[in-house]
Amino acid sequence: MGNLFVIGLGHYLALAGLLFVVGLMGVVMNRRNVIVWLMSIEVMLLAATLNLVAFSHFSGGIAGQAFAMIVLTVAAAESAIGLAILVVAFRHRDEIAVSGLADLKG
Repeated sequence: MGNLFVIGLGHYLALAGLLFVVGLMGVVMNRRNVIVWLMSIEVMLLAATLNLVAFSHFSGGIAGQAFAMIVLTVAAAESAIGLAILVVAFRHRDEIAVSGLADLKG
């Protein structure tokens, strides 16, 4: 009965796969809101980070956990820059719809 409640690598991979699919569906199905795009990309990055930490834990090394910290740092920078761009776009256009941002190309 003790082995029934052991959480293995497959459980972590299934959870990460589910998170990645939820994030991917958020990107694919959303056509209007940029903030939902940013949140969906964050969920996808967190799913990849969960995979790194799970593989690192079950292999006994620490390299995956160190790389996961780098991925989290890049994700935080992506969020900060994305939100800064959205704030500037909102100040100029009073909307943050994807269709309104198409003419920002340089």
